Amino acid sequence: MNRRIGTVVSVGPIQPLVSCPNGDHIFTAAAGGMELESAKETPREGSSLPGEWSLSALEQNFSKILHRLTGQEARQSNSRDVALKDLRALIEATECNRLFEGSGEPHRGIPELLGQVAKALGKYAAPYKEEEGGSDGHSEVAEKAAEVGLLFLKLLGKVETAKNSLDCPAWETGLRHLAGPIYIFVITHCLEKPWTSPKSQEVAGEVLSLLLRVTGCSSEAGFLRGENEDEKGKFIVVMGLLKPDLNKETWKNNPAAKHVFSWILQQVTRPWLYQHLERILPPSLLISDDYQTENKILGVRCLHHIVLNVPAADLLQFNRAQVIYHAIFNHLYMPEHNLIQAVLLCLLDLFPILEKTMHWKGDGARTTTHCDEVLRLILTHMEPEHRLLLRRTYARNLPAFVKRLGILTVRHLKRLERVIISYLEVYDGPEEEARLKILETLKLLMQYTWPRISCRLVVLLKAILKLICDVARDPTLTPEPVKNTLLQEATDCLILLDHCSQGQVKGLLAKILLSCEDRTVVSCIRKVQQVPEGTPYHGT
Repeated sequence: MNRRIGTVVSVGPIQPLVSCPNGDHIFTAAAGGMELESAKETPREGSSLPGEWSLSALEQNFSKILHRLTGQEARQSNSRDVALKDLRALIEATECNRLFEGSGEPHRGIPELLGQVAKALGKYAAPYKEEEGGSDGHSEVAEKAAEVGLLFLKLLGKVETAKNSLDCPAWETGLRHLAGPIYIFVITHCLEKPWTSPKSQEVAGEVLSLLLRVTGCSSEAGFLRGENEDEKGKFIVVMGLLKPDLNKETWKNNPAAKHVFSWILQQVTRPWLYQHLERILPPSLLISDDYQTENKILGVRCLHHIVLNVPAADLLQFNRAQVIYHAIFNHLYMPEHNLIQAVLLCLLDLFPILEKTMHWKGDGARTTTHCDEVLRLILTHMEPEHRLLLRRTYARNLPAFVKRLGILTVRHLKRLERVIISYLEVYDGPEEEARLKILETLKLLMQYTWPRISCRLVVLLKAILKLICDVARDPTLTPEPVKNTLLQEATDCLILLDHCSQGQVKGLLAKILLSCEDRTVVSCIRKVQQVPEGTPYHGT
């Protein structure tokens, strides 16, 4: 008959194991600590191994540690520190084949308990709520993360040992419970954030490498989506763990949750992402709808990733594409250049999806599109805008809108003309990004709407020649390559303008040559005149 030969001992932080003459092991005691059940019992009937660990005792010990990390006592830092030390000693003392045993009744199952402990450790090392700890608490979080990371390395080391051993087939059960919480911890602390330090990032990176090795994955993308089509991956598991931290009431309690969500979302692409659309769209919309610009940008980038990697049919179903459009359109009223840039990039990829259901039958005027609506708003903002960063952002994206609309850009020709002329007049700094993009826009505009250009010949010719003169006499520190690029683009516009006006530009420029003494301006004019009549423009 089996009998217990160990006793319940009161211990402090667990000390190194002491071997008994009969081969059993017990923890040495220290006053004032937690009680750990002696984890030995006599060999069970039919067992050839002397002194096996007691499954119920191990479960009880892990349960007590879990209680210390999550119960009322968790608010006391000394209690959590003791629990971490006890956990470290317990992991080191337990053989891997015993660590992953027990998954049925009446036992709760050590693998499941380990998963709960891993979740508790992740919360223990999580950054504080934004208005609570502030920058003063960041160093404390980084220290906790480094300590927890070392514990995860020990746990995953046990999993790897069990994986390489033929005597422990239950390691997969343990890994299934551990992989999700550990991965969330890794992403929380491996990225450069206010709550991380070089040490915590290094430890988190080591944990990630070991996790990928143990799971047999070659990359994070493979870990989340599965290395092949038959393998599901851990994306659903990770999203399930993140879900409580991504609803309207809780998503700001953990500052890392939004970044972890954004990171894992970016790892999963076509053709895997569509099946998770119901899980990923609500958090993305929630984050983008925040009042903080940083969160708006993060949410818009998440939505952009969804637009790029989910089939159009799925986005059109239940008007999801329209929901995304209206969610980000209002961000265009915010005078934040980084936000405007993120929104415009997303919209340009969303337009083809929105317009799939719009078919012109040829018996009337084409209906106004979402692209028309956005371009109209952009031009409204561009005309009075004086902030250089916003001017550059608008100008940077203007050519894409002209390409998207093509001949339909004629609807916006008057306002485009005013914007182009006003932007060509203003110096934009050493890189001249805004003026270069406006010249690119002008070339596209002349190519798509050439029948309407001849009546605007004089206005456009004056604006281009004024630009050439300004650049030729520019006393600023603008690099010569930038000046040369500006002059070349302006010359190309003159050539294209000459094509649109059936050679009228050459006649007008001939009069200028008689009185112009600036060699740079004369050189540009001669390049236009040297183009033979009827020569097709290389850009058309």
